[in-house]
Amino acid sequence: MLEQQRLSYLRMALIVAGVLCFCLYPLMLLWPAGWAWHEGYSDYPLMIVGIYATLGVFLLLASRSPLEHLSLIWFAVWSSVVHGVIMAWQSVAHPGHTGHLLGDVPALFLIAAVLAWLTPRRVGKN
Repeated sequence: MLEQQRLSYLRMALIVAGVLCFCLYPLMLLWPAGWAWHEGYSDYPLMIVGIYATLGVFLLLASRSPLEHLSLIWFAVWSSVVHGVIMAWQSVAHPGHTGHLLGDVPALFLIAAVLAWLTPRRVGKN
């Protein structure tokens, strides 16, 4: 894949990932078994939605010039992997949460994999 084409796909992936961060709350409402970790009132959903909405804004901003925001992109990759591993372990450890193995867990791994695959490892200096 040519570098310009890869950068174009990275921009699109950042936009999709950024928009998906804003979809977290509706997904928690539509499919709680796959996206929400708490039933009833809890401060957790608002906290996690706030964090992901903020990340979404910055991923959208990074889509304009990804090479200038590599540390943010790699943060999104690695934090998604770590978050996904922890949630996968918790889903297996607590049988009532196995729906997450079909919802937010694979979504985090997919976003991490796509961004990692498209993000350049080294940027040539001019």
